[in-house]
Amino acid sequence: MALDQSFVGRSYPPTDPYEVGREKIREFAEAVGDTNPAYTDAEAAKAFGHPDVIAPPTFVFAISFKAAGQVIEDPQLGLDYSRVVHGDQKFAYTRPVRAGDRLTVTSTIEAIKSLAGNDILDIRGEVHDEAGEHVVTAWTKLVARAADPEAEPATAPAAEGA
Repeated sequence: MALDQSFVGRSYPPTDPYEVGREKIREFAEAVGDTNPAYTDAEAAKAFGHPDVIAPPTFVFAISFKAAGQVIEDPQLGLDYSRVVHGDQKFAYTRPVRAGDRLTVTSTIEAIKSLAGNDILDIRGEVHDEAGEHVVTAWTKLVARAADPEAEPATAPAAEGA
């Protein structure tokens, strides 16, 4: 069943603040194989004009996707998450994420489309710091694959004599 178009434009409450730690940034940079010293060395980051280490551009995905959970788990939306695959991700930064930032995310359903029986859900996450300043906008595209009627389990036949 297609997702309800009336949900387009619906926003969810901001998340609790997420405090960005130096160690989390270092671990993320190592995990993605990015050796930029601005991600691990405060002095190198300062030489680039930052007050502390900064996070790689995709770091914010972890908190924006967690915030999108409010949308995903909304029972009124009716999204079958067991059929969801991640379709796309993009970011538009006002400034880099820094160690020590306390970030909140407000998620909004930006678009719902149906294509070949698949539901495509675009979620915009507005990320702000503790002072309320915009840091980054993150867009997440989720695709809920169409149900395959041949793959659905058959119902058990009725018991004889019942």
